[in-house]
Amino acid sequence: MTQRRRPRRRRIGLALAGGGPFGAIYEIGALAALEDSIEGLALTRLDCYVGVSAGAFLAAALANGIPIAEIYRLFIAAGNAEGAIAPRLFKQPAWREYLRAAIERRVPTGLFDNEAIHRFLEEAFTRRGRTNDFRLLRRALYLVATDLDTGESVSFGRPGHDGIPISKAVQASCALPGLFPPVTIDGHSYVDGALKKTLHASEALDDGMELLLCVNPIVPFDARRAPRPVDLARGGLPVVLSQAFRAIIHSRMALGISKYRTLYSKSEVLLFEPPPGDSEVFFTSVFSYRGRRAVCEHAYENTRRDLAARAGELAPALARHGLRLRTEVLTRTDPMPLGAKQAVRRRGLRASAEELRATLVSLRTWMAHKGA
Repeated sequence: MTQRRRPRRRRIGLALAGGGPFGAIYEIGALAALEDSIEGLALTRLDCYVGVSAGAFLAAALANGIPIAEIYRLFIAAGNAEGAIAPRLFKQPAWREYLRAAIERRVPTGLFDNEAIHRFLEEAFTRRGRTNDFRLLRRALYLVATDLDTGESVSFGRPGHDGIPISKAVQASCALPGLFPPVTIDGHSYVDGALKKTLHASEALDDGMELLLCVNPIVPFDARRAPRPVDLARGGLPVVLSQAFRAIIHSRMALGISKYRTLYSKSEVLLFEPPPGDSEVFFTSVFSYRGRRAVCEHAYENTRRDLAARAGELAPALARHGLRLRTEVLTRTDPMPLGAKQAVRRRGLRASAEELRATLVSLRTWMAHKGA
C-alpha cells in the first residue's frame, strides 16, 4: 500500500510597520479584515512575525497567541476597564527624565514615560499560556529598534539579542525620538525602529517565508483622488509636515518592497495599506487616540474593499499557499464584527489642521534626526 503524501504547509509571515497610536489602531482593523476575509489565515498561528514601532506591539501580541479580537477589546473597545490599554498609559510625563536632565543641565530626551508600556506588556505577557521570553515562543518574533549611538538597526529576537524581555524590546522599538526617551538595554540606547526602514520585511524573508503579508498604515495623501478638492497648503505647516513625514516613510517602504520582490523571487510579498485619497486617514494625527473605534472600523472597511478590488491578483497568490478569499465576506455590507458600527467623523481642513498641530514638535524632531 502506498501512503498519500500530505501537501507541505507553506511558511507564512506577517510584517507590521509603525505609525504611532493611529498606526496601531489602523492595523488592528486591517488585520481583522484580513483574517475575516481569507479562509485558512489564522493570525496567531503564522510562522514569523516582524514588528516595527507601533507594529512591534501588535506583532508581539499575535506571536504570544493573543487573537486580534482580544487585542481589539484591550486597545479599543474596553475604554478604561480593568486590563484595557487606556490612552493615558502613553501620556504619562517622563518625570525621571525631566529630573535627570535638570541635574545634568540639558534638554530632556523625551516628553512621555515609555516605561509604562514595558510594565503593561510585561504583565500581559507573563500570564498563563504566554511568555515574555523570545526563546520560549513557538514562532519567530523579530522586533526592530535603532541603536542611537551607531544608527544601526537591531533585531531583537535574533540570537544574541533574544535574552531581553519581549516587553522591553517593544518599548525600544516604539521609542520615537522627541516623544519618548531612548531605552537603555545592555548599555546601549535604542530608539524607534522605523528610522532606517519602514517595514524591515527582510527579517521574515531571510527566515524563508514563502508568503509575507505586510501592513503599512502611513501613506501620503493624493488630493487628486480625494472625494472633494483639498488644498493642503491651506492647512499650514502642520499639514505640510505631515505630508512630508508620510512621503518619506512611504517612499522608503515602496523602494524596499520592490527590492524584496527581486532579492526574494521565490517569496510572495503582499502589501496592504490605506488608499492614497483617503482624507480620513490623512487628517487623523498619527499621535491621536480619539475616535479609536471609528478609525479601526474604517481600516476594516478599507482593507475589505482593497481585497475585493484586487481579488483577481490576490486569489491565485493566496491559493498557492493554501488560502482562499471569502467572496461572501468581501461582498458583505455589514460592519466589522468585532464592535458596533460607529460613524466616521468627517472633519474640515481647518479642524484637521488644529489636530495635526499637536504633532508639530514631534515631527520636527523626527525629521531633524533623519537629516543628521
